[in-house]
Amino acid sequence: MEAYCVKCKSKKDMKNAKEATMKNGRKAMKGECPTCGTGMFRIMGK
Repeated sequence: MEAYCVKCKSKKDMKNAKEATMKNGRKAMKGECPTCGTGMFRIMGK
């Protein structure tokens, strides 16, 4: 899954990506940046 890393300022493939559900019921993916290790988050469709 590709997401934007705020620290590296570029799109990268997430490492250890896991599906999560937000409070409003929408799905999202949570993972880490493979380069710097910063947390990455991507909101998915319904």
